[in-house]
Amino acid sequence: MRKFNSVCVLGLGYIGLPTASLLGTKGYNVIGVDISQDVVDTINRGEIHIVEPDLDLLVKSAVNSGKLEASTQPSPADIFIIAVPTPFKDNHQPDLTYIESATTAIAPYLKPGNLVILESTSPVGTTENVVANILQDKGFDIINDIHIAHCPERVLPGRILIELIQNDRIVGGISQAATAMAASFYEEFVNGEVLRTNAKTAEMSKLTENSFRDVNIAFANELSMICDQEQIDVWELISLANRHPRVDVLKPGPGVGGHCIAVDPWFIIDKAGDKAKLIRSAREVNESKPQWVIDKITERARKFRRPVIACLGLAFKADVDDLRESPAHEIVSTLIEKNIADLLICEPNIKSHPNFELTHHNEAIEKADIILVLVDHKEFKTIRPTIFIEKMVIDACGITK
Repeated sequence: MRKFNSVCVLGLGYIGLPTASLLGTKGYNVIGVDISQDVVDTINRGEIHIVEPDLDLLVKSAVNSGKLEASTQPSPADIFIIAVPTPFKDNHQPDLTYIESATTAIAPYLKPGNLVILESTSPVGTTENVVANILQDKGFDIINDIHIAHCPERVLPGRILIELIQNDRIVGGISQAATAMAASFYEEFVNGEVLRTNAKTAEMSKLTENSFRDVNIAFANELSMICDQEQIDVWELISLANRHPRVDVLKPGPGVGGHCIAVDPWFIIDKAGDKAKLIRSAREVNESKPQWVIDKITERARKFRRPVIACLGLAFKADVDDLRESPAHEIVSTLIEKNIADLLICEPNIKSHPNFELTHHNEAIEKADIILVLVDHKEFKTIRPTIFIEKMVIDACGITK
C-alpha cells in the first residue's frame, strides 16, 4: 500500500513542473505552486511554459485526470517538495531567498508526519541551517514530527522525463527517520537506485558532480584558446588525443551556462575559500571564454565597414529554451552594446525575446557577412555545409567540424 497520497511541489520550472506532472501521472494528488499567475493559468489549461520533450503530453494528461492542479498558494499534503531557484548574487554568494520564502510559505500547512524535501541545488548546510531552522522557529519538532531531507535533482535538460525515473537518486535527511521516509517515497517511482546518506553529503554530491563537469570543460576551453594562439585545429587535436584509451577531453564552447554547472561551483568556493583553488580557477576560465569569443568577433568585424552578423543560438546548450547563465546570450548582449555590427539573432527554441528581435536562421544566414555559431542546435546542424565555406564563420561549438 502506498505510504503517501498527496504532494505539494513548490516551483514549477524546469525541475518542479516535470516532477509534479510525473507524480500526477503516477497517481499522486499533486498541487503545484508557483508565484507567477501566468504559469499557474498555463498549467491549469494543460499547457506548458517551458520546452522539454514530451512534457506537454505529460502535463496535459496529469491535469485532465484531475491529479495535477496549479496554484499560487500551497495546500496541505503528505509531502512538500521545494524545487525553487537558487541563484547567486553579484558577488557570487548564494541567494537563498527563494528557499527561505518557500519554506515559510508551507509552514501553515504542515502537520505531524509530513515530509519536506529540498530538491533545489543548495550550498552545504542549507537543509539543516535554512529549511530546518525556519520550521523549528515556527514551533515544529523537526526530528519527531516533521521530517526533512535533501534529494538533489540530477537530470539533463532534454532528457528530464526519462532521467527523473531512470537515474539513481541520492537522499539525505537531517535524521535517519527522515532519510528512510524520503528514500521510500522516491523508491515508489524511481527505477534507478535510491542511495541513502545524510543531508550535507547529499547537498555536496550535487555540487561535486557539477564542479567536476566545470573543471573538465575548463580544460577544453583553455585548450581551445591555446590552440588558437598556436594555429592548431582544436577539434582535430581533441579527436586525436581522445584516441588514447584513458583520455576523454570534452568539447570546448563559448563558455558554460545553465543554472547548474555555471552556478554550483561558486557554492563550494563560497564555503571553502582558498581550499577550492582548482574549482575557482576552472570557473574563472569558463567565465572568461565569452569575452575571448567577443574579442575574436570584434577582430573579424573590422574587415567590414558595417558587417551583418548572424548569431546562431541564445540558449545555454543545444535544443533547449533555457537562457539562464547562457554564454551565447551574454555574447549577443555584449555585441549589441558594442554596436560594431548589425545583428540577426536566431534562437529556434523560443518564440520571442523581451530585448531582441528574432530572425529565422535561414534568412539570417542569407543576409550575413559573418556567421557566428554559438549553440549546436539541431536546426543549425542541417545548414548546407557549403554555406560555411562561402561566408566568414566563427564557430564556437564545432558544428562546422
